[in-house]
Amino acid sequence: MPVESARRPRSHGSSHIDLITLQWQHERKDLDLSNFLLAIYFMRLGTLVERSFDRMCQRDWGIKGSDMRVLLALRRGGPPYAKRPTDLYRALIVTSGAITKKIDRLAGHGMVERGIDPGHAGGFIVHLTKKGLETVEQAVEKLANESSIAPAMARFSEDERAAGNDFCLRTLAFLEELVLPGLEDEDEGRSSRAASTATGRRPARGR
Repeated sequence: MPVESARRPRSHGSSHIDLITLQWQHERKDLDLSNFLLAIYFMRLGTLVERSFDRMCQRDWGIKGSDMRVLLALRRGGPPYAKRPTDLYRALIVTSGAITKKIDRLAGHGMVERGIDPGHAGGFIVHLTKKGLETVEQAVEKLANESSIAPAMARFSEDERAAGNDFCLRTLAFLEELVLPGLEDEDEGRSSRAASTATGRRPARGR
């Protein structure tokens, strides 16, 4: 018999995610769907938060939410608000090509600038401009005071929120340990192939 752990979430009303849960439980009674459904819940939460965040960023500052995350990554490190592109794409879990495009867009808005990296020949460091710092400070204050998740969080007790925070942090820590190294290897492989294509050389293969 399947483990009865993937039950319908308790809620104060029906929702689309309730329907998704019930449909899958009906269709695959033979399986323990707990991890499968939990992954769906995480993805749906991420999509809802990301869409709200992106709308806010485009409405208030004229940039994408994904680009604002670059500003946030630079800001949270403290002065001089600068990082190498490698540090940024690893922190944001995006490819090196994607971070380059984000930096280009933000530079076009006058929010970041590239500077010479004294510790890496030919490399550069990305740092916030005055405009970028002002923008990200406004965003942090708005997110703290008007977060899209605030109305939902108000329905939970302090203990429930603390338990939720602990669960999310521990889950992320385990997943980052297991998944991130593989993602970084894939990105390095793509970068190596792209560089080889640009120079007309074949990438080296293991022997």
